Amino acid sequence: MKNHYQFAPLNIGRWLTWGLFALVLAVAPLMFGSGLAMTVLSQMGIAIIACLSYNMLLGQGGMLSFGHAVYTGLGSFLAIHALNSVASGSLSLPVSLVPMVGGLAGVGFAVLFGYVTTRKSGTTFAMITLGLGELVFALSLMIPEFFGGEGGVSGNRVTGTARLGITFGPQIQVYYLIAAYTFVAVAAMFAFTRTPLGRMLNAVRDNPERVEFVGYDTQKVRYIAFIIAGFFAGISGGLAALNFEIVTAEVVGAARSGAYLLFTFLGGATFFFGPIIGAILMVLAFVLLSEFTKAWLLYLGLIFLFMVMYAPGGIASLIMMNLRVALYGKLRQLWGSYLALAVTALVLLLGAGAMIEMVYHLQLNTTLGSKLEFLGVPLDAKSVNSWFGAALVMLTGLGLFEVTRRQFLHEWGEIQEYIEKEIKRREAL
Repeated sequence: MKNHYQFAPLNIGRWLTWGLFALVLAVAPLMFGSGLAMTVLSQMGIAIIACLSYNMLLGQGGMLSFGHAVYTGLGSFLAIHALNSVASGSLSLPVSLVPMVGGLAGVGFAVLFGYVTTRKSGTTFAMITLGLGELVFALSLMIPEFFGGEGGVSGNRVTGTARLGITFGPQIQVYYLIAAYTFVAVAAMFAFTRTPLGRMLNAVRDNPERVEFVGYDTQKVRYIAFIIAGFFAGISGGLAALNFEIVTAEVVGAARSGAYLLFTFLGGATFFFGPIIGAILMVLAFVLLSEFTKAWLLYLGLIFLFMVMYAPGGIASLIMMNLRVALYGKLRQLWGSYLALAVTALVLLLGAGAMIEMVYHLQLNTTLGSKLEFLGVPLDAKSVNSWFGAALVMLTGLGLFEVTRRQFLHEWGEIQEYIEKEIKRREAL
């Protein structure tokens, strides 16, 4: 009897996707060669690893953590200390492997803290992670020998033996190191979602009682996933230490953990590529939006509220729903509604933005007088006309947006009914 071997067909789409991802990482600094662009691109790579590691807990395991910055931050501190040890000659390690020290630190602290936190789930888990995060942040101010006090710990990445002429002095060399780590880490985390452990983690998220019924220990599954997430979070922190060459107590603070939660949710925690979108938005908000306005945190809060109300699945869910509509040839019917939604939302945001900028101007720029400009429009923060005009624009935009949204929901419902009928018709063939 002859043995017959059958190989799975080559997944062309997946190879194209990963090839395109690698190509984007490779050519991005060639397309955007300025110093600011190089810094932004480097931070995006770091943020992608951090948000994907956080989504391993939130999206894949259903574990809402308020202390993920503990593992990225402590990974940064261990990595910067390792870098200083390399510089002093007490540690023989290539600079390119310093982020791995951060990853191992993330594993160590995840083993220690995860044993406590993963014993519970749901709200209890979230509160324990919040408490541990506050504990580590308090310790960062109490142990200046390790955390460096208010000034933090600084280092110099141009140290050790240069290999192939790479000193990591130029930012582009650091970027390509970050890009290489980003590609490998993203691929590894995607592969994890296809393993039996990754599937079981999804089952623990969806129905932990049934998982226990079939004989699996839900706490052990959460614990192992927590450790793996800590490893990638530590790598992200190690890369950040190399990129900035300084680590302060802020990296273990609640604000950093909140940023991971907010932008992972905005990107779409239920899809693998959602946190990648969220990470890109996080860097753009922190680096670019903060330069345009002092009220950028308030704008982020409003965007988060808007997404929770109208698109709780995040940006990734919107993309996937519209791809489904496009596959059935119905996307053209929605172009007019999408344009109307965009215009009315823009009018709403312009009115709200004018009011927000006037409030901030009165609170923070009183020495400059009451007059200001918002997108080229002169405003007077102490004039009733400016406030009335801004309120009128905002309310007009809100009313038109609501009317447009209801019309869009009607069209969307009809299209979904058509798709469901078409699916049943094709299945009947």
